[in-house]
Order: sequence, then C-alpha cells, then structure tokens
Amino acid sequence: MIEDLRAYYGFTTTPFGRQIPPSALHRHTGHAEAVARICWCIAERGLGVITGEVGSGKTVAVRAATATLDRSRHTIIYLGNPTIGTTGTYAQVVTALGGTPRHTKAALIPQTMDLLAAEEHERGRLTVLVIDEAHLLDTSGLEEIRLLTNADMDSHQPFAALLVGQPTLRRRIKLGTFAALDQRITLRYTISGMNPAETKSYIAHHLALAGRTDTLFSDDAVTIVHQISRGLPRAVNNLAIQALTAAWADNKPIVDQSAAQAAATEHTTE
Repeated sequence: MIEDLRAYYGFTTTPFGRQIPPSALHRHTGHAEAVARICWCIAERGLGVITGEVGSGKTVAVRAATATLDRSRHTIIYLGNPTIGTTGTYAQVVTALGGTPRHTKAALIPQTMDLLAAEEHERGRLTVLVIDEAHLLDTSGLEEIRLLTNADMDSHQPFAALLVGQPTLRRRIKLGTFAALDQRITLRYTISGMNPAETKSYIAHHLALAGRTDTLFSDDAVTIVHQISRGLPRAVNNLAIQALTAAWADNKPIVDQSAAQAAATEHTTE
C-alpha cells in the first residue's frame, strides 16, 4: 500500500518518517532553541534537564545536538531504559567506555568514575551521558545522578549529562527531596508544540524531503492537523500520513479538509 501511495503522489521516499538525518530536520523555534541550549550545556560540562510532552521532539533535539559534536573529542553514551536500575546504568556506562563491569554496585561506582576521568585525561574526550525516559528514574536513580556529578570535591566534572523526559521529571526534581540535585542543574528547557505557521512549514518541509515541493495539503487540512496534534511533531507525522492515505483512497490529488478530518477521527478513536 505504501508503495502505491508513493507512486500516486510521486514521492521518492515515504514522507513523515523517522529516518531523517539530523542535517535535514525541520528547524522550528522550539527545536532550534533546544539544540542550541543542549550544545551549550555540553560545552559547559553541565547537567541538563530537557522535558516535553510525548512526541514533542526531545530525543530528536538531543540527536541533532550531539550530531554536531566532534566525535574525536566526545564520547556519546545513550541510555534509553532507566528502569534497569542504578547498577544497570553504571554497568552500561562502564561497558560503553570499554570496561568490564564489576559485580557489585560498591565496586561499580568508583570504576565508573575512574573510566569517565580516564576518557577525559587519557583520551582527550568529553563523555556526554544521555538518559532518556528519565521520568522513569526512581528516587535512588535520581540521587545516583547527583552523586555521579560530585567529582574532585565538586570542583570539576569530567562529563556532561542530559536527563530527557516527560514534564513529571521537571516537577519531581523541584521536590525538596531532590534539592541537592536541583541546585546542580545547569540547563532546564521544556520543548513545546509548534505554532500553526510552524506546523504548516513542518508539513511542507517533510513533503519536500519526499520529493513534492508544490502544495499538497490544503490550508483547511493543515489547520485540522495542527489542532488535533497540538503542534507536537510525532502527532503531526501520524496525522499527516493518515490524511495522505485517506486522500489516496479517494483518488484525490491533494489532501483536503475531508481527508484530514477522516485522519483526525481515526486518531481520536485509537
């Protein structure tokens, strides 16, 4: 079906997909600002907290920011499942830095710190630790992040860290329990949805990447997609491809209001 849809609309690739190189990402305001702030946080060897609703583009912004880094001078460690616990997190960091994880947490902690320091002092690389879905970290997990940043008597940090998660992460860190962690945060940024003009530009950008630079979505269709998605990129992607499918099924040359409404109805009943 996808092949038929691509042929019908003259796409060279399927639009609104996830496999887009960082250099081709749409640079709407929230995304561009997030990338700039993340790059600054890394340069400052800081601890950053990036939050936003599901599908707002948090991980995409981190990917775009880290793609600009010189890989001969940076080591990127991405942890996508914080529910493995603190021991599992330490073990993943040790493995990523070329070590063999020790068997106990008490031994893993100094091993992790030694390898982070060695990455900087012996290899000349700054480690960038990205913990995605960080809102799933339990209390001990968040406390371990604070302890990990407490190096050289709080005078130097051999790595940068980014906690990426849903808005609950930002609210939890503000609780008195995490006051020490809260004080260490260098960057706080919340990615919001796109405005109507940005959603229109976003749709046009993705269609152009797929080979169509003319108008394929009517203004009414774009308005419906924006309203239902609230400007959240992932929701825009899903609605746009569903609207394209509805228009293709009805042999329409463009995505009009009725096709977008059909997609919105399907989206809200899922």
